[in-house]
Amino acid sequence: MWKLFISLLKFGLVGLLGMGIDFGITWLLKEKLNTNKFFANACGFYCAVVSNYCLNRIWTFSNNNPQIAKQFLQYALFSIIGLGINTLIIYLCSTKWKINFYLAKVFAIGIVFLWNFSINHLITFGHG
Repeated sequence: MWKLFISLLKFGLVGLLGMGIDFGITWLLKEKLNTNKFFANACGFYCAVVSNYCLNRIWTFSNNNPQIAKQFLQYALFSIIGLGINTLIIYLCSTKWKINFYLAKVFAIGIVFLWNFSINHLITFGHG
């Protein structure tokens, strides 16, 4: 149980870094380059996925699977599902319920964090 807690903690720290990358890219594209907020969100999310995969593989899960491309594609697929959940939550919160876009994004990140840790712990990095 302790090892699971440490993995969750590391995953969370990696996620915080990813959130900084996500928010930074999203903000740059949305606020400075005036792109669509959902496009900006997807780009920010994708950049965070790439950095998070690398850090989680090496640090969080100490995974040595030699099939890196296959593993990354699996990680990316689960992240795309997470992006769908993320975008749906942001859409509902910001458009339907008139919650601030960035507050909705924080809420969405929290929900997707639980999805991502569970699925990647159990399947991608094989600790299930």
